[in-house]
Amino acid sequence: MLAFLEQFSPLVQTLFGTGFTWGMTALGAAVIFLGRGLNRKILDWLLGFAAGVMIAASYWSLLAPALEMAQGRTLPAWVPAVVGFLAGGLFLRGLDKVLPHLHFRSPSPNEAEGAKTTWQRTTLLVLAITLHNIPEGLAVGVAFGAAAADLPSASVAGAVALAFGIGIQNFPEAVAVSMPLYSAGMSRRRSFFYGQLSGFVEPMAGVLGVTAVLLFRTILPYALAFAAGAMIFVVIEDLIPEAHNHGHIDLATMGAMIGFATMMTLDVALG
Repeated sequence: MLAFLEQFSPLVQTLFGTGFTWGMTALGAAVIFLGRGLNRKILDWLLGFAAGVMIAASYWSLLAPALEMAQGRTLPAWVPAVVGFLAGGLFLRGLDKVLPHLHFRSPSPNEAEGAKTTWQRTTLLVLAITLHNIPEGLAVGVAFGAAAADLPSASVAGAVALAFGIGIQNFPEAVAVSMPLYSAGMSRRRSFFYGQLSGFVEPMAGVLGVTAVLLFRTILPYALAFAAGAMIFVVIEDLIPEAHNHGHIDLATMGAMIGFATMMTLDVALG
């Protein structure tokens, strides 16, 4: 698979990677056709698993290469990592303030965040997960762009591991979108459509990420750390609270531990 991908440009590699993550989103949304959806305990374990994957990916695939790339420059190596990481969190916080959306644990549209709106709860739920898919697409694009820079700390294999890990964690996220939509009275087909649609933003964000780092290679450490900060923001703000919201805290915690170990293994083994 690596030999196949290496014959293409970073932009095409990014489209392959984010196409896979979008496909996993569609697969998760398709669970709604199996019945009412997954058992709540299983879903909370999977959400914990997704959080663990994203935490591990943020360090092994993004922050660690950012620190290595920043070595030997004018500024201390930690400066780009810290600046980029905090900027990623602030960027997501800014979108939170502007874009109307509703967290899964919020029962009423009156608790929506962002600009005031009269949109329905289902629309706000889809916007929430769409918003949080942006950093995942950016991360994949930046990783493939970094691999094209011929730096020892970045490789196509590492970018593939990151895309694979993000794809895995997109599955439970999509289930968490389609289930509430179906429970709210939407048909299975429409619940699936909106569930998979939330992942469509990832290819677009991936193209933006790879284009930025290819045009401005000096921002690579900042871009990698930026993607990591945005992903950690999503984990802390949404994934972990939602996984704990139904009382299955220990189950979700074990899922996070296994998710972290899985992504660490993928990144070290492939990257």
